[in-house]
Parts: sequence; C-alpha cells; structure tokens
Amino acid sequence: MIRKPTPLFFEQGPQAVILLHAYSGSSNDMRLLARRLEAEQYTVLAPIFTGHATGDPADILKEGSPQRWWQDTQDAIAFLRQRGYQQIAIFGLSLGGLFATRALQMDADLLGGGTIASPVIFKGQTNVPSAFIEMARAAYKAQHLPSEALAQRLAWVQAHLGAQLTAIQAFADTTATHLDKIKQPVFIAQGDADQMIDPRSGKWLADAYPTNQIDFHEYAGAGHVLTVNAAHHALETDILTFLHTIF
Repeated sequence: MIRKPTPLFFEQGPQAVILLHAYSGSSNDMRLLARRLEAEQYTVLAPIFTGHATGDPADILKEGSPQRWWQDTQDAIAFLRQRGYQQIAIFGLSLGGLFATRALQMDADLLGGGTIASPVIFKGQTNVPSAFIEMARAAYKAQHLPSEALAQRLAWVQAHLGAQLTAIQAFADTTATHLDKIKQPVFIAQGDADQMIDPRSGKWLADAYPTNQIDFHEYAGAGHVLTVNAAHHALETDILTFLHTIF
C-alpha cells in the first residue's frame, strides 16, 4: 500500500516558512527543502492543495481550481498566524509559485518569499498538459485498472484538463499584471534545462518586477523540479541565505 502524502508541519523557531507544491505534485515536492529549513530552526508548513494526493488525478480537475488553491494558500497563512507566528515567508514551486506571488501581492505583512521554476510570466513553450496526462496514466496503471477503465479515465482527464489550464493561465496573467504591488524582497529560482516550462521564465519574471530587491538564481543543467533534482542542495542554501536577509 502506497502511503498518501500528507501536509508537512515542522515546528521549530519563531520564523515560519510556507512551501507550496507543484501542479501534479504534493507536499513531497517540498520535503527535502522543508527538512533543511527545519534543521536551521525554521518552522515550516507545506500544505496540500485541494484535489491533490488523493490517488486519483481526476480529483485535481474535479475539486481543484485556482480560486480553491488561492483559498488553501490564505488558509495556510491564517493557520500560522493563529498559532502565533508573525514572521512568515512564502515560496512556491511551479504552480505553487503563482499563489506565493499572489500572497505577497495581497498580504503586506508577509516578509518576503518567491518562486521556484514558476511560470508567473506565462509564455514560451509548456509541457504541462502532456506531463499531466503521463502522470495520470502512471497513477492509473499503478492501480492495475482494466485497460478499458484506464482508457475511459484518461479520456475524461484529457477532456477536462484544458479548461483548468486556461483558468490557471488567467490567474497567472492577473498576478503578473500587478507585480508592482509587491514591496517585499523576492527570491526567484530557475533551472536552465527546465523541460516543463520555458527555461527563460525565471529571468522574464525577475525583469518584470519594477523596483524590488530581486534575488535571482539560475541553476545550470537543472530541470524543472529544483527542490528534488541535482540543484536541490544549492537551492536550499540560496533560500537560507535569502531568509537571513528578510527575517
């Protein structure tokens, strides 16, 4: 039995960091980074977006939406504040970065944060649709579904995926239009071998900020999921350095 991912919450010091996962991912995307931050005495919360990590990829399309995930993000911030945390930073991987960026726009009390391989500036090529279908195919195959049931489920996912990706792009576009509202320091990480989104996405985003303190890092030879691939040690170190400047 494969254990389903659960939200991560590691309580340590008074400074807290929220980590938001990717579109077809879960809090597992953030475990290595969360453990490194915990070891440095940060409190870390990595929630799971609605519809994710249920065992059925279709739930992302049925239960999730940009509005729902934005609510999940606000709930995570509120959860930490209810527990007494005042010093909070927020980061997101890929899709999660859209919501981390929106949070910095809407909540001036957050001290800073940023994006990891996130298409806030939504242009260039994307392999998100095909990657989502492949993720769904692998998930259903692991359940040993009969071929007809597998085909039906994949057909449903393919029929409904486009509408959600369009809604995500609209959310990204709105977020990108209001970057001038963000006054906090911003961290941006991008792998130059990203095959999921355009590898120029991080630089486009860094250049789009008007006047902020932008801490931009590009990782040579690194693919999309920087939190777990060969760049993860460097990313963790760079985020820790950034946190020292904002807390």
